[in-house]
Amino acid sequence: MGVDYYSILGLTRSATDSDIKKHFRKLSLKYHPEKNNNDQSATDKFKQVSEAYDVLSDPRKRATYDQFGEEGLKNGVPSGSGEAGAWTQGYTFHGNAEKVFRDFFGGDNPFQEFYDRVDGDLSMGFGGLQGRGRKKQDPPIERDLYLSLEEVFHGCTKKMKISRRVMNEDGHTSSIRDKILTITVKRGWKPGTRITFPQEGDQGPNNVPADIVFIVKDKPHPRFRREGINLIHTAKVPLGKALTGCSVEIHTLDERILHIPINDIVKPGYKKVVPGEGMPISTNPSERGDLIIDFDIVFPQSLTPDKKDLVKAALIH
Repeated sequence: MGVDYYSILGLTRSATDSDIKKHFRKLSLKYHPEKNNNDQSATDKFKQVSEAYDVLSDPRKRATYDQFGEEGLKNGVPSGSGEAGAWTQGYTFHGNAEKVFRDFFGGDNPFQEFYDRVDGDLSMGFGGLQGRGRKKQDPPIERDLYLSLEEVFHGCTKKMKISRRVMNEDGHTSSIRDKILTITVKRGWKPGTRITFPQEGDQGPNNVPADIVFIVKDKPHPRFRREGINLIHTAKVPLGKALTGCSVEIHTLDERILHIPINDIVKPGYKKVVPGEGMPISTNPSERGDLIIDFDIVFPQSLTPDKKDLVKAALIH
C-alpha cells in the first residue's frame, strides 16, 4: 500500500494546510534528534515526519500522492501533455530532515518554537541549546482608566475595546483584530490602582505579547475631590454667615442631601469633618472615609456707611 503520509502526521485526507503545519510543528519538536539524545528511533521518526510534510505541504505533490499514491508520486505518472510516452519526473525526498525543520521555523535559530507550549506542556531541553531560543516578553503597555467618583463609589463594569495584532493559524502571518477586555471596578479603588491583562498585546513569531495594564485615575468632579479615602467638598459661605453660623447643603454621591450645621465661626483654614461620609475602603467597602468641608468665604464687594458703622459696633471694641 506504500507509505501513508497522512498517518505519519496523525491526519486524515481532509486535513487543511493549517492542520498539516500544526501537526508537523508538534511532531518535529517531539522527535527532533537533539531533544532525544540522537536516539535512532526518534531520528528515524523525525525523518519520516519531515518527508511527510515535504510532500503534503506542496499542493502538486499532495495532489499526485492523493491520486496515485506513493508509487505514482515517486515513479512518475503520465504528464497529460498529450505527448505520447511523456511522464512526470518522480519525487525523491532529499533526505535532509534538518533543512525541512529549519525552513519551517525560519531564522538562524530553528529551536525558537521549541520553547512554546506543545500539547499543553512546556518543552524542556535541546541540551546545551536550552535558553538560546527563549522568547522575550515585550514591555507592558500602560493605559489610563478614567473613572468618575460615582463609578468608584458604587463599583461598576467597564468594557475596554483594544485592537491588537494576532498570529494567524499558519503561525507565520498576522492580522489586526479587536477584542473587548472587561474590567470589574471594585468599590473604593484608589487612583493608581493597576489592572493587568497578561499577554494581551501584539503577538509575533518571536516574542511573548506584552501585558496590558490599565491605571485608575479620577475624572474631575463638580462637587468633590478625593484625598485617600476622604472626600473634600468646598462650600462657599458669605462672610456674614461665616461669622454667625449657617447650614451647608451637600448632594452626596449616592443621591442623598446632607444638611450640615455650622455653628463655629468659619475662619481661614477652618474645616468641618463629617465622619463616615467619604469613599468606601476598597479592602472593606462597608467602611467609609470622612467628608471634609473646606470653606470659601465670600466677602462683600462694598458696604454702605451705615453697614460699616454696624460692623464697627459689632466687631471693634
